[in-house]
Amino acid sequence: MRFGMSGCFLPDNMDAVTPEMCRHVRQAGFSGIFTRFRRNNPLDTPKTKADRLRQVLADNGVRLYQATGFWQNLVTPDETLRRESVRTLQAALRLAGWMGARGIDTGPGSMNPAGPWFPHPDNWTSASRRQLTKSLKECAAAAEDAGVYLSLEGHQLVVLESAEVTCEILDEVNSPFVRSDYDSANWITRETVYNTGAAINHHFDVLSRYIVSCHAKDIWLENRLALHLQDGCPGKGVLDFKTLFRRMEALDPTYPVIAEGNTTDELPQVSALFHKLAAELGIEVLEEGG
Repeated sequence: MRFGMSGCFLPDNMDAVTPEMCRHVRQAGFSGIFTRFRRNNPLDTPKTKADRLRQVLADNGVRLYQATGFWQNLVTPDETLRRESVRTLQAALRLAGWMGARGIDTGPGSMNPAGPWFPHPDNWTSASRRQLTKSLKECAAAAEDAGVYLSLEGHQLVVLESAEVTCEILDEVNSPFVRSDYDSANWITRETVYNTGAAINHHFDVLSRYIVSCHAKDIWLENRLALHLQDGCPGKGVLDFKTLFRRMEALDPTYPVIAEGNTTDELPQVSALFHKLAAELGIEVLEEGG
């Protein structure tokens, strides 16, 4: 199993990545990273910048497990906007290939103008599923050309509301480069929050043939009078990380498990938790990125 990290001290501009930063990643117990270079627009970032980043990472033994897909709206019924979203995602795949990324992480987008992960009734329609399928088919060749996984992240508030819906869409797209980035918390519900191991097993039973990476974050039900499921730092909630690690290891020991939802200050305890659980499960932690 390979452990990656995201957020924390990682910058939003690839030009700011340094050898010292890479050493911090390795000293924290991680072999790779998931970056969100929001300041590097994929439509106009030159290859020279990506080449420089790729070399810094390679020289310091850090793998770019994931880059961002820039969270464009792939489900909009407005064809002009959808085509522009596809153009952005295709460029993000090309940029990720230049950077040496294993994959990109992207959601499907949302019809809610407040954000790509926020709810809207049109998110869960057959029309949104059709638009997403069309968009992904149009991006599959770009992913293959770049040699980069287009890894989809689902959430119950967007069109990829369940493992079943995600599997149906990926079946329809039918590309070896359009896959699933499984996020451990996003499909946990009130009904499953106190038995997350069973929920995780179900998700893997349905979707495992498409999963190529994992975001490992926690979730818990807060003491409020309106239902509120809060996600966050691994170890703070009720997620069954042992089941998650077992299922990921069974898929492929080289797949990355990427810590998410924690701060820089929390990173040491997350690393300690992950390595402790791996040792208890007899899982070898691969120190070299692959």
